[in-house]
Amino acid sequence: MPVPGFPPNALDDGDPKWITELACADPNHVLHVVRGLDPKAALEAVGAKPHLIQPCELPASKPDDWTSLPGAALGIEPGTAAALLAGQVGDWTFVYDDAGHTFDEATAALSASGRTAATSVFTINADASMTFFVDGEEVVWINVDDLVTDDLDDFPEELRAAFEAAGVVEDEDLEPGQFDYAVTMRATCALAGLTFTIDELRALPLIGASFG
Repeated sequence: MPVPGFPPNALDDGDPKWITELACADPNHVLHVVRGLDPKAALEAVGAKPHLIQPCELPASKPDDWTSLPGAALGIEPGTAAALLAGQVGDWTFVYDDAGHTFDEATAALSASGRTAATSVFTINADASMTFFVDGEEVVWINVDDLVTDDLDDFPEELRAAFEAAGVVEDEDLEPGQFDYAVTMRATCALAGLTFTIDELRALPLIGASFG
């Protein structure tokens, strides 16, 4: 099954390439997206302290395998705190968390007051999942281990369209109808229109904060 929603240079072995270029080696990270909330408010909604939020210019490269680009930009030592990076594309705002510290209850907070939000999680143990909330309530929770193409029929229309755009990256270990482990990150990006390159990301006004 093809991956029609992404340009060829926007993927890295199935992962959105801009995310792999942000991430450290063996990432344990989270991507939040929300419609109708600006980046500063989104950072505060996932738990960032307002006085720690600052403009964030990504460096040209990572100093080592264990430091993410946002972590390097914010001067965070690996293992001491998460680096949060936020920006906006159209109506959607994203928050990237390089250490997975903002998972609990973040999607509910982002989606409050009638908004739509989604969170994709990928752990160092290759556990992949996604939550989709509307107006503070969970609509769908997806565990990639259990996801098959037939499940898309029960998804809300825009979420189903995002997964169809994400497609399936071929893998000899997959059974027919199974999804690869990067699909939730691709679907979250497709949902929010985040099918850009790292250079296009750098061109956006970005803000960040340390967390935890």
